[in-house]
Amino acid sequence: MRWHYISKIIGVLLIFLSFAMVLPLVFSFHYNDGAIIAIIESIAITLIAGFCFVFLGRKSDIDFLSQREGIAIVALGWTAVGLFGAFPFFLDGTFSSFTDAFFESVSGFTTTGSSVMTDIEATSLSILMWRSFIQWLGGMGIIVLTLAILPFLGVGGMQLYKAEVPSPVPDKLTPRLADSAKILWAVYAGITALEVVFLLGGGMSFFDSLAHAFTTMPTGGFSPKNTSIAYYNSAYIDYVISFFMLLAGINFALYYQLLRGKPLAFWRDTEFRFFMILIGIFTLLISFNTYGSVYETIELSFRYAFFQVISILTTTGYGTADYEIFPGLSHIILFSCMFIGASAGSTGGGMKCSRIIVGFKYCYRELFKLIHPRSVAQIKINSNVVTDDVLRSIMGFLGLYIGLFVICSILLGAMGIDMITSFAAVASCIGNIGPGFGTVGPTENFAHLPAMAKWLLLWCMLLGRLEIYTIIILLVPEFWKK
Repeated sequence: MRWHYISKIIGVLLIFLSFAMVLPLVFSFHYNDGAIIAIIESIAITLIAGFCFVFLGRKSDIDFLSQREGIAIVALGWTAVGLFGAFPFFLDGTFSSFTDAFFESVSGFTTTGSSVMTDIEATSLSILMWRSFIQWLGGMGIIVLTLAILPFLGVGGMQLYKAEVPSPVPDKLTPRLADSAKILWAVYAGITALEVVFLLGGGMSFFDSLAHAFTTMPTGGFSPKNTSIAYYNSAYIDYVISFFMLLAGINFALYYQLLRGKPLAFWRDTEFRFFMILIGIFTLLISFNTYGSVYETIELSFRYAFFQVISILTTTGYGTADYEIFPGLSHIILFSCMFIGASAGSTGGGMKCSRIIVGFKYCYRELFKLIHPRSVAQIKINSNVVTDDVLRSIMGFLGLYIGLFVICSILLGAMGIDMITSFAAVASCIGNIGPGFGTVGPTENFAHLPAMAKWLLLWCMLLGRLEIYTIIILLVPEFWKK
């Protein structure tokens, strides 16, 4: 493990992060909200730390990166940006505890959206913009962004890309990795700008439009309003945000195919069809389940069901209604959505639809082989055979995901937290969703949890954002051996 090189890359990430803090600084100057000094101090601390890390790795001119080093850079890099991203929250006095500031920052960068902020609308506007902006940066991955603008990483960049891009089988869109990253970010930024325009058309202010666009595309869910999207009580805004959440939950590689003049690539994609069918079925079930018992008209039932299904299935976590007042069937469906997640290659979290499809096909194949033991049955997605290596990786991921969910839920229960809240909090954080059920439901937050619980859930957020393996492998002793 070449720590000098790892130090250099993390230093570059921190320097970039300090430049990103200029955006909330501009807003602080514009609104004169009293956060200027805190943001300037945060920029200085982050910039100095970045240069120190770069200085430690100044002699590390190497042209390749091992898989272990790629994993270490991603895991330590995300921890570092979460740590230094907490300084604006802490130095401004938004949180008196650094644990809370760190929790909010990691929740932002991992696009989880679980908040410990008790009065959002009382917070400085520049700090709220930083809170939204870090979700936008984390959505496609700050390291993928670095690959797009720092080509000096060269051939070693693919190891970072594999560890970072949220997909079971990351594919380069173009032969050069930097070009792939630029395409991803161009699509990401373009759709974000389009959402700002549509939200402005619905009467939302420029600040709110930008803040919500920054947190919709990364499927983050941080809102500058205490009651989230419910604050606006607008069918237009509900449907606009639903549409853009849906776009964010689709594999971004399909947008590249669209730009190449292949619009049918969407429907030919097995995962896309599965994702859309799930949304349709779950929306209809919840619509009929809430019609009459919660909402008086089918239009309201459909509108709130559609929004909430997309919000949780894409792991965005916005809210337009208190879904805890929905009937039991709706609870079960929404809780299931927390595990399924969005499409691979999207900014969403959860297990990912492609893994769920492979899991179902694997179970069917095992049943088929019980009937026909001598048969050779292959698992395919989009007419491509899923190799044994990928199959083992996916099944291992699903096993680890469920196992860690159970273990972390038990640990929360041991801290005195009730069962529903324990299960929901872990499912929410490891799936990068935001709100859950119980005392961390859509009308509550995570502020009341004990400090140890916040640190555990913070770790769960990183687990989910970095696809389990990248974090959990650090606990394997062999990883650190030569």
